[in-house]
Amino acid sequence: MSFVVVIPARFSSTRLPGKPLADIHGKPMILWVAEQAQKSGAHRVVVATDDARIAEALQHSGVEVVMTRSDHESGTERLAEVVELLELAADEIVVNVQGDEPLLPSALVDQVANLLASSDAPMATLATPLEQLEQLDDPNVVKVVSNAQGYALYFSRVGVPFDREGMAAATPDLTHCRRHIGLYAYRAGFIRHYLALPVSPLEQLEKLEQLRVLWHGESIALADACEVPPPGVDTPADLAAVRQQLA
Repeated sequence: MSFVVVIPARFSSTRLPGKPLADIHGKPMILWVAEQAQKSGAHRVVVATDDARIAEALQHSGVEVVMTRSDHESGTERLAEVVELLELAADEIVVNVQGDEPLLPSALVDQVANLLASSDAPMATLATPLEQLEQLDDPNVVKVVSNAQGYALYFSRVGVPFDREGMAAATPDLTHCRRHIGLYAYRAGFIRHYLALPVSPLEQLEKLEQLRVLWHGESIALADACEVPPPGVDTPADLAAVRQQLA
């Protein structure tokens, strides 16, 4: 099985401006991410950006860079442009790795690609058990519920499934609660199809793009991650923690 990793990288960030170029022990964060992805079984790793500063920072790194338009409203739109620019076949597996996860285990990249390859779904993603009660009501922690066949039923920013008896007794059961990991594998042809689908009301309410897929009756294969990934970088405090871990 072969697959391509695409890492969308935007310069702007509300909480951490210039995040992809944040220095981590002499290397920009986006290079750490790309090097982690290169440790996977991907036959090609591409950074997709609309910013010349990011391209310049990677110029002598050996990492492939694709310049994209600057008017994309989502990472999926940028991904679709890369699919067209690289002229990927419809059945090519594309793994979308977030550009702010320099500690992402390469094993997870392989896992999500293999999950899609062994499924009849057009898209696959991963989750991990929810272990902290405070995460249940944290809107920044996306929760996911799956069915017995290993397909996602719903993604939400609120606590699902809701343990009615446990919540009443202030001892909710987290056994079936899973935290979604923002790592996706797609078949290239489906990325084109996705952008042609009308925006769904659930997607607009929850601000979760993947709900468009479920709304229109498509499947998303889901599995528990083989490793629990470390947190990504959203804030200066996150960046400091990553620097310390990589010291």
